[in-house]
Amino acid sequence: MSAWLPTAPCTPQACVEAPAGVPARAVPRAVLRLTGAVLLLLAGIALSPLGARIPASLIRRWCRWIVRAAGVRVRVTGAAVPAGGLLLVANHISWLDIPLLAAVRPARMLAKSEVRRWPVAGPLAARGGTLFIDRDRLRALPDTVARIARALREGAAVAAFPEGSTWCGRAQGTFRRAVFQAALDAGVPVQPVRIGYRLTGGTATTAPAFVGDDTLLASLWRVATTSGLVAEVEVRAPVPPGTCPDRRSLARSAQPQQTSMPAWTHTVLVA
Repeated sequence: MSAWLPTAPCTPQACVEAPAGVPARAVPRAVLRLTGAVLLLLAGIALSPLGARIPASLIRRWCRWIVRAAGVRVRVTGAAVPAGGLLLVANHISWLDIPLLAAVRPARMLAKSEVRRWPVAGPLAARGGTLFIDRDRLRALPDTVARIARALREGAAVAAFPEGSTWCGRAQGTFRRAVFQAALDAGVPVQPVRIGYRLTGGTATTAPAFVGDDTLLASLWRVATTSGLVAEVEVRAPVPPGTCPDRRSLARSAQPQQTSMPAWTHTVLVA
């Protein structure tokens, strides 16, 4: 792996709040939640050949249903999302972020090339029009930016997590600039989205975070066994084309407000 790739200091051991103990009576409920989420995912795979014939409103509801089936309530607030070519960008905490962002507006996801090889999720992502980026080959980056810009010019929405890595939610990474060049080249707006996770009482939680050497199975189980999880999705005002002169300022404009702990402080504490 290239030393230039963005990384986060977060680890499951240092950052993630796991339930202290899962009561035996809670196990059937967790299994039922995961079963429901898997069934919805399989239904999406079965319907994916229909492609553009599936209404966007149905896709948005389906994405919400997946998150809700896992036991997480969804709250979406903020601005209306523009039609036409659009770059959606959000901070990245969990695998839940993917259906949450699609619930705002269905879009072609930008994902690392390794995702193509994942069982079930890989073929589903490819069928859904995911744009894969080879993060180990920096020379391939201009071609990737060009493909994103072409999709945007054709009127598609493209969704990306510009931090390049997942953070636990106590702090966040800096938005990388490359993907914003595609929005500049295509002359389309950028739609910033802020994602956070809380418990029913309002306390912020890192339980849904999928970071470091965490496994997907462990993260799925942690989400399914945590009571009262709420996903908060804030759709901020879009950044119109021509507002920012370059990708650096555009990335800075789209960056969500800093969380309570600065990234450098969080890095030191975790280390």
